[in-house]
Amino acid sequence: MSVLPPNVHNELAQLLDALQSADNSVRSQAEEHLRTEWTERQPDVLLMGLVEQLRGSNDSTTRSFAAVIFRRIASKSRKLDNGNTVELFLSIHQEQAHVIREKLLEALASESIPSVRNKIGDAVAEIAREYSDNNEQWPEILGILFRLSISETSGQREIAYRIFATTPGIIEKQHEDTVLSAFTKGFKDADVSVRLAAMEAFSSFFRSINKKSQAKYYALLPEVLNILPPIKQSQDSEELTRALVALIDLAEIAPKMFKPLFHTLVSFSISVVQDKDLSDQARQNALELMATFADYAPAMCRKDSSYTTDMITQCLSLMTDIGADDDDAAEWNASDDMDPEESDLNHVAGEQCMDRLANKLGGQTILAPTFNWLPRMMLSDAWRDRHAALMAISAISEGCRELMIGELNKVLELVVPALRDPQPRVRWAGCNALGQMSTDFAGIMQEKYHQVVVPAIIPVLDSPEPRVQAHAAAALVNFCEEAEKSILEPYLDGLLTHLFQLLQSPKRYVQEQALSTIATIADSAEAAFSKYYDTLMPLLFSVLQQENTKELRLLRAKAMECATLIALAVGKERLGNDAMALVQLLAAIQQSIVDADDPQAQYLMHCWGRMCRVLEFDFLPFLPSVMPPLLELAMAKADIQLLDDDEQVEQVQQEEGWELVPLKGKVIGIKTSTLDDKHMAIELLVVYAQVLEGSFAPYVAQIMEKIALPGLAFFFHDPVRVVSAKCVPQLLNSYKKAFGNPSNQLASLWAGTVEKVLEVLSAEPAVDTLAEMYQCFYESVEVMGKGCLTQQTMETFIDSAHSALEDYKDRVAVRAEEKEDANQDDGEEDSEETLFAIEDDQTLLSDMNKAYHCIFKNHGVTFLQSWERLRSTYEAFLKSDDPTQRQWGLCIVDDVLEFCGEQSWNYSSIIIDPLIAGCKDAAPANRQAAAYGIGVVAQKGGPQWSQFLGAAIELLFNITQAPNARGDDDVFATENACAAIAKVMHYNASAILNPQQVIAQWIETLPVVNDEEAAPYAYAYLAQLIEEQNPAAVAQASKVFFSIVQALEAETIQGQIATKIVAAAKLLLGIAGLDPAQLLQQMSPETQQTVRAYFG
Repeated sequence: MSVLPPNVHNELAQLLDALQSADNSVRSQAEEHLRTEWTERQPDVLLMGLVEQLRGSNDSTTRSFAAVIFRRIASKSRKLDNGNTVELFLSIHQEQAHVIREKLLEALASESIPSVRNKIGDAVAEIAREYSDNNEQWPEILGILFRLSISETSGQREIAYRIFATTPGIIEKQHEDTVLSAFTKGFKDADVSVRLAAMEAFSSFFRSINKKSQAKYYALLPEVLNILPPIKQSQDSEELTRALVALIDLAEIAPKMFKPLFHTLVSFSISVVQDKDLSDQARQNALELMATFADYAPAMCRKDSSYTTDMITQCLSLMTDIGADDDDAAEWNASDDMDPEESDLNHVAGEQCMDRLANKLGGQTILAPTFNWLPRMMLSDAWRDRHAALMAISAISEGCRELMIGELNKVLELVVPALRDPQPRVRWAGCNALGQMSTDFAGIMQEKYHQVVVPAIIPVLDSPEPRVQAHAAAALVNFCEEAEKSILEPYLDGLLTHLFQLLQSPKRYVQEQALSTIATIADSAEAAFSKYYDTLMPLLFSVLQQENTKELRLLRAKAMECATLIALAVGKERLGNDAMALVQLLAAIQQSIVDADDPQAQYLMHCWGRMCRVLEFDFLPFLPSVMPPLLELAMAKADIQLLDDDEQVEQVQQEEGWELVPLKGKVIGIKTSTLDDKHMAIELLVVYAQVLEGSFAPYVAQIMEKIALPGLAFFFHDPVRVVSAKCVPQLLNSYKKAFGNPSNQLASLWAGTVEKVLEVLSAEPAVDTLAEMYQCFYESVEVMGKGCLTQQTMETFIDSAHSALEDYKDRVAVRAEEKEDANQDDGEEDSEETLFAIEDDQTLLSDMNKAYHCIFKNHGVTFLQSWERLRSTYEAFLKSDDPTQRQWGLCIVDDVLEFCGEQSWNYSSIIIDPLIAGCKDAAPANRQAAAYGIGVVAQKGGPQWSQFLGAAIELLFNITQAPNARGDDDVFATENACAAIAKVMHYNASAILNPQQVIAQWIETLPVVNDEEAAPYAYAYLAQLIEEQNPAAVAQASKVFFSIVQALEAETIQGQIATKIVAAAKLLLGIAGLDPAQLLQQMSPETQQTVRAYFG
C-alpha cells in the first residue's frame, strides 16, 4: 500500500524519466529540479517515493534507476540543526525511516529481475552501512538476509551474500556459530554465483574483524578452496577471476591461514597460469595470488618445495608472450608511442612478478633457479626467449643486489653481447638491463665496469632503429647520473659525438631523449663539459628560438632543461653573455604559453630554479616575471569531487591525474596532477629563498601566510605538507637576513609562524610526515635563536611531544602483540610494512630528540620545567631492551648535561647509572652517546661531578679498548671516549689520582680522524701537553706527531686548532730531537704532501 498520493508518484515518475533523458538540457534541468525541489525541501518524501517506485512501477528500468537514485540521495551529507553532519537518510524522522526500510526490504525480497535486485541490494547495503558506521541499529535486516540466504531462488541467496560483502558490519557482531553456518551453506551452494558471492562476503567479513577473531574461521578455508577446481574445469575465466580476487584479498589479510593447504594451492594456481585456454586476466590473477603470498608470507613461500621454481618458470614463460604477429619487430619499431598501455599484458605481469619475488624472497632464494634458465634462454634461437632473459635480469637486480654484486662480471657477459643481437627488441632489452643495473648497482657499475658498459652502449646509438637508439640513450642517463666526472671524462668525446648526431634524427622522441641524456652528462661532468659548450649551446638556442608549434613543445622543454643544466654545470663565468640571453629566452617562452597542457610550463619552472642558482643575486631582476605563475601554482586549492555513482567513478578513472579514495560508501576523487604542480612550485620557492636569502624578503610574508603555513595542514597530499615544512625555516631565514635579529619584522613573522607549526605538531596524522614537522620546528628555532620560545610555547610543544610519545608507545605495543600472535617461531620475519613502520617511528623519535636539543641549546635551564613532563618516558627508555630507545634517552641526558650547566647535578640520580651502563652498552651508538655525555659533564657540569669523573676514566678507556674499536661501527664511540678523557684531564685534572699514567695511556687512544666534533677537544688538549712539555707527550713524540698528521690529513682539525697543533708539533720535534726527514720517509707520498703543506 502506497503512503504517498498518486499525484506525487506521477510527478516523481516524470522526474525519473527526465533524469534518464538523452537530451543534456532536459537532464540538467531535471537534476536541478531534483536538488532544489526534492532533495533540499522534502528529502523524506523523495526517499519514500523512490522506495515505493521499487515495487509500484511495472517498468524494470524505472525500478533500477529509482534504486540508483535512492542510494545516491540517501548517502548525501546533510547538516543538522546542532551543527553535526550526517548522511541524509539518518536525518529523517525515525517513523518515516522505519517505513522506508520496511518497503526497501520488501522490494529486495520480491524483485525477480537479477540486475534490478542487485541495484536494490546496493541501496540496502548503503543504508546498512550508514547504521553500522554510526553505531545505530537496523534490527530487521539480519533476519531478512538470513532468510534470503536460504531461499529457493538462487538470485535471492546471491544478493544476501552480496550485501554481506558490501557491509560486513551487519554480521561481524553475530555469534560465530551463526556466521559459520551461513558461510558454510554459501560455500556449498548448488549455484556457482552464490558460491562466489559467499567467497567475496567471507573475504570482506574477514577484513572487518580483528586478528584474534579471524582464527575462529580458519576451519572454513578448505570449503573456500573447494570452490575453485570445478570453476577451472568449466573453463569459465570470468568466474575464476572473481574467485581468485577474493582469495587474493584473504591472502593479504591472513596468509598464515593457508599454511596447511599452501602446497595444494600452489599447484592449483600454477596450473591456472599454465592453462593458455583460460583468459589472460584469470592466469594473471592466479600469478597475483601467488605473488601476494611472497609479499605477506615470504618464509612460507621459501619453505614450499615447488613454489620458487614453479613461479620463476611461469614468470619467464609469460615474459616470452610478447610481440605476437610481429616477429621482425616492424610494427613495434614503426610505433612512436614510447609508453603504450601494457599493464594488462602477460609479459608485463611476468616482469612485475619477478621483481616482487626478488624483493620479497631475496637473492638467496631466487637467484639460482632464475640463472638455471637464463644462460639457456640467451642461447635460444627464439628472440622472445632472449628478450625475456634480459628483462628478467632487469627485474631481479634490485632484490638480488647483495648476491649479484659479486657476480656482475658474469652477468655482464650475458648482457653485453645482446647489444649486438640481430633482433632490435633484444638490443632494446639489453639496453634496458644495463640501464637498470646502472641504477641498482650504482657506484660499482660505474667504477669497476665502465670500460665494459660505455664502449658497448655507444655503438648502439648508431642502430638503424630509432626506438633502440632512444633506449640506448636512456640507459646512458642511468649510468651517467651515478658516475663521477673523472670516470666520464675519457668517454665524453665519443658519447657527445653520437648524441649530437641523434639531435639530427627525424624522430622527435629520439631528439628529446638525446637532449635528456646530454643534460644528465652535463650535470655529472660539471666543469669538464665546458669543452663542448660552444658546439651545443648554439644548437639549444636555435631550438628555443624556433616557432612555438604544438609538435615542438616537448622538444623545446627538453632543450630548456638541457641548456639550464649545462649552465649549472659550467657556471656563470663560462656562460658569459649567454646567461642573460638564456633567461631572456626563457622569459619570452613563458609569455608565449597559453594552453594549460603545454609541457613547457612545468619544465620552465625548474629551469628558472636552476638559473637562480647559476646567477644568484643577478637573478633578482627576473623575479617579477617568474613569481606570479609560480605563486599561482603554489596557492592552488585541492580539486576534489564527490563521486555519487559508478558511472561518475568510471568516467574519472578514464582521465589521467586522479586518485580515487573510498570513504564511507562513497568515492572521493582527488586531482593529483594539480597537487603535484603545487608541490613542485613550493619546492622552487624553497630554492629561491635559499639562494636569494634576504633579497627574497619582499615575497616572504605573502608566501608564509598564503602558501607555507596553510601547506603544513594540506591533508590531501603528503608531499605538499613535507615541502611546506622545508619552506618555513627558509622564509624565516630570509627575513632574518633582510631585517636582522632582533627586528620587529622578524618577530611579527615568527609570532604567527610558531603558533601554526605547534598546531600541526598535534594534528599531523602520518608518522613520517610528523617527523618532517618536528624538523620544521627545530630548524625554525635554530634560525630564530636564543630565547625565541616563551614558557607557554614550550608547554604547548611538550603537549604535542607527550601526545606523539603516547601514540608511539601504542604502536610499539600493537606491533609486539601482532608479533606474538603471528607465532614468529616458524621463522617468519617482520613484514616489509612493519619494518617501514619501525623505521618511520625511529625517524620521528630522532627528530623529536633534535627538537629537544635545539630548545635546550637556545633556552638552557628555562626548558627544564617543561621537559620534566617527559622525564618518566625517557627514564623508561634508558632502561629499555631496545637499544634505539636507550640511545634516545642518552641523547636527552647529554642535552641536560651540555646546556643546563651546574643545574644538571639536580638530575644526577637519574643520569649517573645510564651513563655507566651506556659505556658498557653493546650498541656502539650508545657507547658514543655515553662518552660524549661524560665529556660535557667534565666541561660544563661543575665541581660536584668530580668524584663521578674520577671513576669514569676507566669506563672511557674500556670503550677505546673494545674489540674492533677502530672498525666502522665502533670508531665514533672510540673517538668520543678519547675526546671525553681529554676534557676530564683539562677541566677536572684534580679528580684524577695518577694523571701522568692516564696521559700516557690516553695518547695511545689517538688519532681522531672521523669525528669532527671530537677532534678539536682532543688536539687542543694535546697541544696543551706539548706546550707544557709533558713527559708522556715527549716520550711518545713519534706517535704524537703521526697522530697529528693523520688528523690534518683527514681534515678533522682545521682553522685555529690546526694552526695551534702544527705549532705544537714543531715544538715537539725540537724538544724530542726528531728528524722530520726521517719521519717523512715513513709516510705515503700523499701524506708527505699534507705534511709539507702545513709544516713547510
